[in-house]
Amino acid sequence: MNFLDGSLFPENQQKLVITAAPYGPEWMPADFPQDIPVSMAGQIQKAVDCYNAGATVLHLHVREVDGKGSKRLSKFNELLAGIRARVPELILQVGGSISFAPEGEGEVAKWLSDDTRHMLAELQPTPDQVTIAINTNQMNIVEQMCDADLAGTSIAEPALYRAYREMTIPAGPEWVEEHIRRLSAAGIQTHFQLANVAQLETVERMMRRGTANVPLILTWVAIGGGFDAPNLYNLSNFVRACPDGAVLTLETSMLNVLPINMMAIALGLHVRCGIEDNIWTQRRDRKMSSVEQIEQLVRISREFGRGIANTEEARSIYRIGTFYGSADETLAANGFAPNRKPGRVGFTQYAAEAEVPAKLPGRKVAV
Repeated sequence: MNFLDGSLFPENQQKLVITAAPYGPEWMPADFPQDIPVSMAGQIQKAVDCYNAGATVLHLHVREVDGKGSKRLSKFNELLAGIRARVPELILQVGGSISFAPEGEGEVAKWLSDDTRHMLAELQPTPDQVTIAINTNQMNIVEQMCDADLAGTSIAEPALYRAYREMTIPAGPEWVEEHIRRLSAAGIQTHFQLANVAQLETVERMMRRGTANVPLILTWVAIGGGFDAPNLYNLSNFVRACPDGAVLTLETSMLNVLPINMMAIALGLHVRCGIEDNIWTQRRDRKMSSVEQIEQLVRISREFGRGIANTEEARSIYRIGTFYGSADETLAANGFAPNRKPGRVGFTQYAAEAEVPAKLPGRKVAV
């Protein structure tokens, strides 16, 4: 991404897209009973409340009536239908893990099988987005958490702590390519959840080979434990690696969430909040609901002078419903340099593609 003079002026920035992640599949309802709904009606109402507070994207997981994360796609269909009926314009983003919560005491925390996750392309009603991880990777969500983050919660229990510490993401290249193909065929946008620049480079190679002809809508997930740590150096490197056509949201965990989101607001990027990412105020004097977190970001963004996107604007920014027909079209739309054509030497750039011959005449040698 290029930051020209005036890039930090709010009048030159897109309006802010706020993604809410209010379902918190890693927590148990007893961890925050005031903000973790269990009934289907309560989970639908949570989406409505987040929308009314200013969120235009909803990152979605589902709970069973016993409070555990649901692994049944029928429950996802039920929640999607309920939210569509109440707030049809809200961008619905289904979490690609479905549910990584352990099924019972002593069980591992894990993403569901490849075939099961492929079935996300068959959800009805169709969500706007499904998140996707790239490259099989460690996802130790507790590595950068401290004792105060987990005090009094279920994750502080040794068995559950160990389960989340040992969690990995299965996302090999063959599965990823097939998953993107299925999502695109169903009209569902792929939302890339990336841990580092290496994963972004994998996405670029896929686009160059024509196996991911989609907009580069992505989130930098800085949660440590196999992912980048949320610091200025990692953020700067990731932003610099993103092409100008990318739409970038920042995500992290616990008390890192607010400062990282403030950087996103200032830089013209986009934000994510909610109890899936953090349950505390910055002083840890009480727990902070997803709606409160959204309202806080709305207030701060307005202090920066940056407006909040409504759902129509957010859909335009995210290019919902857009797919590309070729690698060349995908690269151009996302702001990557073009693929090298046979015979072309040097660095590739669009401005020179039609002007510079593929091969210049050879230089004559003086005698």
